[in-house]
Amino acid sequence: MKAKLKVLIIDDSPVIIARLKNMLDEMPGVMVLGEVRNGREAMSFLNIIVPDVILLDLDLGVEKGLDHLPDLLERFLPARILVLTALTDTQQHLAAVASGASGVVVKEQAPEALLQAVEGVNAGEAWIESSLMTAVMGKLNRPTEEKTNPEAEKISRLTPREKEIVSLVSEGMNGEKIAAHLKISEATVRNHLTSILGKLGLANKFELAVYAHRHGLGPAGRS
Repeated sequence: MKAKLKVLIIDDSPVIIARLKNMLDEMPGVMVLGEVRNGREAMSFLNIIVPDVILLDLDLGVEKGLDHLPDLLERFLPARILVLTALTDTQQHLAAVASGASGVVVKEQAPEALLQAVEGVNAGEAWIESSLMTAVMGKLNRPTEEKTNPEAEKISRLTPREKEIVSLVSEGMNGEKIAAHLKISEATVRNHLTSILGKLGLANKFELAVYAHRHGLGPAGRS
C-alpha cells in the first residue's frame, strides 16, 4: 500500500486552517499531521513522523512566514515547503523561493489544484500558480544584450533541443506537457532538464523559468 503524503499546516487563521484541513482530509492519499498558528509553534511541533510537505502562510499576523523558512527547512529536513498566499507582491513570492520554498500557491485554490501542488512539490517539482508566474515574468522580462550578458557563455552550451525545453518551461509547461509537445518521453525531458540546470547553475524549474525570461530564452526570444 502506498504511504500517505504527510502535511503540516502553518496558518494563523482558524478559518483557513479548517478549510485547508477539510480539503486535505478528503484526499485519500494525504494525511494532515497537525495545524499550528505560527513559526514558534511549528518549531516546537512534536511528532515522530516528519511531514513531507509544509503549507506555510506568508502572512502570520504579527509574524512573516518568510522569516521562518530557513529554520523550518532545517527543523523538518527533508520536508518541502509550499507557500500559501493571498498577497499580490511578486517580490515576496520570489523571496520565498529564493529562501528555499518549493512553490507558491494562492489560498483560494480548488481542492484538485491544491492536491496537484502538494504532490508536485513532494515529487521535487517547483510549483507556482500560473497567474503569479505571469506577474513575476512581467517584472523580470528584460532580456540582456548577449554582448553584455555574463551568462552568455553558459547559454551557448545549451543544445537546440535544450533551448526549446527552456522556452517551454518559461511558458509554464510541466514535464508531462513538454513530453507531449515534443513527442518524447517524460524520462527524456527529465534528463534534458538535469543537463540544463547543471549547465546554467540553477536549482529547479522555477529558477529556470525566471532565468529564461531574464535572458531572452522565452517564446519572444526563441528563434
